[in-house]
Amino acid sequence: MLKMKKIERPLSPHLQVYSPLINMVMSIVHRITGSLLYFGTAILMVWLLCIASGEAAYDTFQAISNSFIGTVVLIGYTWALIHHMLGGIRHLIWDTGSGFEIENINRLAWGTLIGSVLLTIIFWILNYTLS
Repeated sequence: MLKMKKIERPLSPHLQVYSPLINMVMSIVHRITGSLLYFGTAILMVWLLCIASGEAAYDTFQAISNSFIGTVVLIGYTWALIHHMLGGIRHLIWDTGSGFEIENINRLAWGTLIGSVLLTIIFWILNYTLS
């Protein structure tokens, strides 16, 4: 009887097989931002509870959110929210049956990334200039 040599292959090809493309990265980032929004919504809920609890609680929240780490967290939450929204719009375009050409897939992926960064920067510049 002939013995066959067993070839070790991954059960499911992943990043060790495929080089990361922009549309793969945006798919992964879309899932990550969805998870981050869960925690950001908890921060939003705490903010609303502090408003309802009175001036002292609200001042405490403001002091934390105005710290360096608080500002970084809020900017990150803003970016995750905008990025996830733009990714949802990208998926909505695909739901119409449009944009499946590889050029359009890459264009939408880059647009999601660049748009989310630019809109986050614009939002926070306006936040600081108007406050």
